[in-house]
Formats: sequence, structure tokens, C-alpha cells
Amino acid sequence: MYGIGNIMMLGNMSPAAIAEELGNRLKQARLNADLTQAEVASRAGLNRRTILNAEKGKVQMENFVAILSAMDMADQLNMFLPVQEISPIQLAKLKGQKRQRASKSKSRKTRLKEGKPSW
Repeated sequence: MYGIGNIMMLGNMSPAAIAEELGNRLKQARLNADLTQAEVASRAGLNRRTILNAEKGKVQMENFVAILSAMDMADQLNMFLPVQEISPIQLAKLKGQKRQRASKSKSRKTRLKEGKPSW
């Protein structure tokens, strides 16, 4: 499942497999920090069962962020999903206004069918 240098190759993985891998990484980060599930749960204001589920890849986004914050890892989210800038082409099309919705263009549908992300 790994590519070069233990970097996860996401293209061929299902969403469930990616979530499971993130859960495994979360668990390893907790163990590296020498924290129990109960300690993380207490710091995050969650119950231990939520931590257990998160480590299996089954967690709500808000709880995932709370767990990362409790482990002093919230800054990792900037690497996980960097801020997305508006492309110069889109900015020109919008005449300086910020885009609010995505369109259902044929090129987007084609990219999705081919398995290529639009970004």
C-alpha cells in the first residue's frame, strides 16, 4: 500500500482504506507520545470509545481535530490539507470576486470518469 519512502499512494485506495490508514497513523502518533486512549480522550473532551473508533478510521471530522489538538498535532493539518488559493484563471473569469460554487462542467465530469482529480 505504500509507495516511495512510505508515502501513502492514495490513487488506488478506497476511502475506507485511506481512513483506516489515517487511524493507524493516529494510533502510532498517540503511542509515540506515550499517551493512553483515556488520556487523549480526557484532553480532547471525548470518551475513550471515540478514540478507539478514530484509531480504526471511523471518526467525525470535529472529533478528529479535537484528538489532534489534544496531542499537540493540530498544526499537522496544514500539511494534510494546505490552504487552497484561487487560481489566476478562475480569478480572471470571476472578475475579482471569490468563487462560491463549483460548476458541472463536462471537463470536470471527464476528469472524474478518468480517475484524475481536478486539482
